[in-house]
Amino acid sequence: SSSQPPYYPTETAPPPPKHARDVPRVEQRDSKCTHICSSRGVVLICSVLTNGLVLICLVSAQMVTSGMSSMGGLGTFNINSDFNLQGTELQQVRELDAKYSQMRAPGVYGGIAFTLTFGALSLLFLVSGNKPPYLLSQKLLIGALVFQGGVGAVAYVVAVGLYLHFIIKVNSTDVCQRRERLYARNGYTWMSCDVGGADAAVALFGLITAILYAAGTVLTFQTIRRVKRYLQERKRREADRQQPRSSPQRAPLRPETTSV
Repeated sequence: SSSQPPYYPTETAPPPPKHARDVPRVEQRDSKCTHICSSRGVVLICSVLTNGLVLICLVSAQMVTSGMSSMGGLGTFNINSDFNLQGTELQQVRELDAKYSQMRAPGVYGGIAFTLTFGALSLLFLVSGNKPPYLLSQKLLIGALVFQGGVGAVAYVVAVGLYLHFIIKVNSTDVCQRRERLYARNGYTWMSCDVGGADAAVALFGLITAILYAAGTVLTFQTIRRVKRYLQERKRREADRQQPRSSPQRAPLRPETTSV
């Protein structure tokens, strides 16, 4: 037997787990969608999509109103089998279709160029704005404000009005009237001189795009105001932090004492 007293381990608190002390600090980082999916970014995304819809409707309108004889060259229709036209009447249909398509071409091609330009600019401002607002250039924000409000919304309303005026003017010509009567004589009453569904869709999506640009103008203006207030507040705080360093407080003077 040993002369030493028995050893009883003291109850001590267990050490904290290693993983609890060595947990790395995770920094919160914004994803790529954080700023693009803001309210201002969502409006720009919708304007890009509506520009694409206007483009699709422009192309569809030209294809629908170009005439069945023009479509026959694409292999969709066989003019000799689908039409009960022969000789002079068949030649008239082809000539009128060609003239009518040429008359509509300036409005269609101008609309395509207009839509591609505004769609590309909207996409450019969308991609360039993928940063926190206070890190964006002031010129970029002002450019987006001018583009959406002063150019986009106004230009789209004017463009829709001009497009409808142009289409109505073309449809009121003698070429369109003769073409309508010739098609109606062979049972194709839907080939009329009224404003078609595709042209109406162009105007509808164009007005929706103008509304989106107007909404984007309001949101961009609010963003510029918030950024301006934020920068002023940050500048004021930096000035407050630097003020005590530039003017340190003096130590209080000791009162003079006289010996007795």
